[in-house]
Parts: sequence; C-alpha cells; structure tokens
Amino acid sequence: MPDPAAERLKQLRNGLLRLHKRLLDSERAAYERDVARIASTGQYLDLVLNDPWFGWLREISQFIVLVDETLAFEDPPTAADAVRLIKRARELLSPAEHGAGFARRYFEAMQRDPDVVLAHGAMMRVFAALAG
Repeated sequence: MPDPAAERLKQLRNGLLRLHKRLLDSERAAYERDVARIASTGQYLDLVLNDPWFGWLREISQFIVLVDETLAFEDPPTAADAVRLIKRARELLSPAEHGAGFARRYFEAMQRDPDVVLAHGAMMRVFAALAG
C-alpha cells in the first residue's frame, strides 16, 4: 500500500517540475530575445547553472531537490514532512509585485508570459488536490 505522505510529496514534486520547466522555457525565450541566441544545450545548461539571468530560478530548483531528498531518505516521509514542504512550496510560489528575489521575478514572469500564468494555475490545482 502506498505511503500517503510520500504520495503527496510525489504529487507536489511533479507539479513543481512542470512549473519549473515552464519557467525555464520562459526565461530562455526572454534571454534569447533580450541578450543573445543560445546556440547549444551545453551553453543553455551553463547559463542556467551560472548566469545571473537564471539565478532566481535556483530557489525553486533547490526546493525540488529538497523534496527529492526527503523522498529518498531511508525512513519514509511523515505526514508532518509533507505538510511542512507543501506549506513551504505555497509560500515560495506566491508572486509579489513589490516583493524581492524569487517572488518578484515570479510575478514578472507571470506578467510577460501567459504560459507561466497557466502553469501557475495548474500548480494551484495541485495544491488544492493536496489539501483535499
């Protein structure tokens, strides 16, 4: 029988991965529009890992790693672990026009890219399913 806490965290992780991919795609398009064309997958990976343009996305990347690590522990995650990580994900994914860091950049991405808005809506539906 599947572990309910682990299943909740897997749902969270999958939703975060979909949103993360959309954010990466959006930032790549903005970078190519405003800075320069990205010539290869290797160059893109280097930019994502090292360029300040993509730096704000590292917060969501690191959070996904935290969820993965929690799922990989020898001891299964507890209900409290799931609640804590879901709460933190909700906080992270709160766009703020007058905020700073991730919240501000997330807001800006939503303003410029309707696909990010759709991905955010899909993530809110994940949160709603996790609450039920």
